[in-house]
Amino acid sequence: MTTEIILVKAGQLILSLSILVVLHEFGHFIPAKLFKTRVEKFYLFFDPWFSLFKFKPKNGETEYGIGWLPLGGYVKISGMIDESMDKEQMSKPPEPWEFRSKPAWQRLIIMIGGVTVNILLAFFIYAMLLWHYGETYLPNANVKYGVVVDSLGKSIGMRDGDKILSLDNRPIDNFGSIPSEVILKEVKSIQVERGGQQLNLPIPDGFVRALLKQKSPFAAPLVPFFVDSIIGGSVASKIGLQKGDRLIALNGQSLPYANQFNKEIRKHKNEAVQVGILRGTDSLTLNAQLTNESVLGVYPKDPFEYNTKHFTFLQSFPAGFHKGIDKLKEYVSQLRLIFVSKEVKMSESLGGFGSIANLFPEAWDWGAFWQLTAFLSIVLAFMNILPIPALDGGHVLFLIYEIVTGRKPSEKFLEYAQVAGMIILLGLLLLANGLDIWRGISKFFTKG
Repeated sequence: MTTEIILVKAGQLILSLSILVVLHEFGHFIPAKLFKTRVEKFYLFFDPWFSLFKFKPKNGETEYGIGWLPLGGYVKISGMIDESMDKEQMSKPPEPWEFRSKPAWQRLIIMIGGVTVNILLAFFIYAMLLWHYGETYLPNANVKYGVVVDSLGKSIGMRDGDKILSLDNRPIDNFGSIPSEVILKEVKSIQVERGGQQLNLPIPDGFVRALLKQKSPFAAPLVPFFVDSIIGGSVASKIGLQKGDRLIALNGQSLPYANQFNKEIRKHKNEAVQVGILRGTDSLTLNAQLTNESVLGVYPKDPFEYNTKHFTFLQSFPAGFHKGIDKLKEYVSQLRLIFVSKEVKMSESLGGFGSIANLFPEAWDWGAFWQLTAFLSIVLAFMNILPIPALDGGHVLFLIYEIVTGRKPSEKFLEYAQVAGMIILLGLLLLANGLDIWRGISKFFTKG
């Protein structure tokens, strides 16, 4: 991976997390202000010992700043046991403007504000993406030439040219959803059509784990090689290839699909070859002298018909809501697999900032950026609402206990719980990022 690609991925990650963290903290800040609770600090990133930037408006009570440790952000609310562990303040008598002096229901609203904003943000981003781009997918029925499978697909008996009909006898509409369906629904069999016959292919133990590990689909559409455009000065331009030509053979060997043609032509660097093409109804053979790159210099045409559903501005909001809910369900299913499935190992599935950065494309793409930002907003909301002390969910758990029982947990108990929660979170953070580093080292030495 080049330095430029690393910087592009890192830039997208930092921008995405900065947006999410700032808005999450605003979710706490706004209800705190509405309930006249003092907010002492509002920071993007953490600032142990020093900050990169800070300012405090004249006659204002809140200091705004940017810390140097990019692990999130925070708002410091007076009279609250949080990551600042301000024991001196908590040892003093409560003041009317402090968090601890407010009714439990107000404190509850303040604590769920961040999660609420992240969920609403995800719904809004998905809605705007659907309004702007619509929703495009490749119907499985339109993969009319069948699929090309890798070694993993072949390991379960699939062959190039098979047409995938269903998973566990459930018909598939969206071809692109097949890998995630296999993983999340723990599919036991795939039904394919081969030579006019329907076959049932069982999925053995270990398949899902291998699929997760390779991080790429086991089957892709077979694509006939139609020429869409030609690079000027290339081999293709010199031999007279034209837009609309279909490449079907090389040196007399029938190669009707793009993957077959590209695989074979790479074997003939700096050689003279005969390229068989179809131009309309005519079969032609063109003589070409390949270079060291062993490519013709053409851009292929995508022959498939995609379905695109368009949404009006008003239609996009319920559609964005449903998409957000679907993404949340998918994420919860992924987490469940880590803990209950024998196919999934935590050491292979858990990742830190490096893994998140790798989700972003190598070139800046605003559509992909906002898609991932919406998904990360859902992840941030879900993780924060978990009932772990030091997370919003831990505070919410204790507040619900207080509302139900009428008894407030002691400040000493909350202090111990906060410390325990911070230790758990720090351990998980070190584990996730440590696994990223270990995988990077292993990959380096494997390549070496």
